[in-house]
Amino acid sequence: MNQTALRPTAEQRYADELAALARWDRNNPKPENWRLSPRAVRLFLLGTPKGQPLELDGGPVAIRKKYYGNDALVERCIITLAGNRGLMLVGEPGTAKTMLSELLSAAVSGCSTNTVQGAAGTTEDMIKYSWNYALLLAKGPCREALVPSPLYVGMEKGILTRFEEITRTPAEVQDCLISVLSDKVMNIPELGDQGLLFARPGFNVIGTANTRDKGVNEMSSALKRRFSFETVQPVGDVALEKQIILDEVEAMAQGAGIFVPLDEDAAALLATAYHELREGVSAEGARLKKPAAVMSTAEAVSVYYQTLMSAWYYGGPEQARHLDERALADNLMGAVAKESREELAAVREYFSTIVQKKAEREGGAWKRFYEAGKRLK
Repeated sequence: MNQTALRPTAEQRYADELAALARWDRNNPKPENWRLSPRAVRLFLLGTPKGQPLELDGGPVAIRKKYYGNDALVERCIITLAGNRGLMLVGEPGTAKTMLSELLSAAVSGCSTNTVQGAAGTTEDMIKYSWNYALLLAKGPCREALVPSPLYVGMEKGILTRFEEITRTPAEVQDCLISVLSDKVMNIPELGDQGLLFARPGFNVIGTANTRDKGVNEMSSALKRRFSFETVQPVGDVALEKQIILDEVEAMAQGAGIFVPLDEDAAALLATAYHELREGVSAEGARLKKPAAVMSTAEAVSVYYQTLMSAWYYGGPEQARHLDERALADNLMGAVAKESREELAAVREYFSTIVQKKAEREGGAWKRFYEAGKRLK
């Protein structure tokens, strides 16, 4: 049966680009067991210079930019993975840490799904290995009865293991990574003399952690020393944030069968509002109260997409081309209120000061946005 995945993996979504880069990459030096060289991995994430396509025997292939942020951070991440230390991506929620780890894994290993999702209920056997108890009773401890978990798979195959939200995992469970990252060997006592698994070249660990989770299950100093830490900052440029919103929403909309030109004015308005609320200062330099809610680019994408979906299904294609600023304001308020309804005061203050001045000065979408904000309770 031919089935379409609701969310294709990075290696599926960008299969053509990865195949083209592999053909282009034949003569570049690369670490053992890597699918692409560090140079090609960089191109995969950051795109070709000035958008120029790669010239290949089969014709030009465009490699578009997928990560919008600090290019130097991407380069450091790639080199860290080529060495012996793990990579830890930290930052505010919604700063594309997960997307970055997924893209790196797809380019380096050809597999982005070898993942541990950290949570309060994560146990050591979810990270390393467990047992098929029927086979264990029938045959005793043997490799056939062992059920590999992501860390085991990564070591056995020589691929990357992603550990999402590591600080959501109990500290004593996190520490099972220490010996693996230090010695690149996993001890399996149940298998006796055959119980040592040595990591193949290409194995490494990419972890992510939200700074808002700091102190929940703080990583031990011993584990921290096994990682190189990179801080992923929120997008600092409004024009860039607008482009991210348009690119991400376009991909999501096409996956949902929605094919309409996106409203760039609405994306610009939303990018500006999120940037100003996140930074606590307007483009004109006026100070304003920052909501405690996460005002990330990912949240802005969600607000735009939710507004687009409402317009498409309730109003049709024409309404989806020009989003209703009232619906944008409603969805923005909903995104902020999920933390606490008290946070809405910061957004109301933003409307009554910054948005009002923009409405008087610029009119158009800002005027409609302000009128919509005045009626919100």
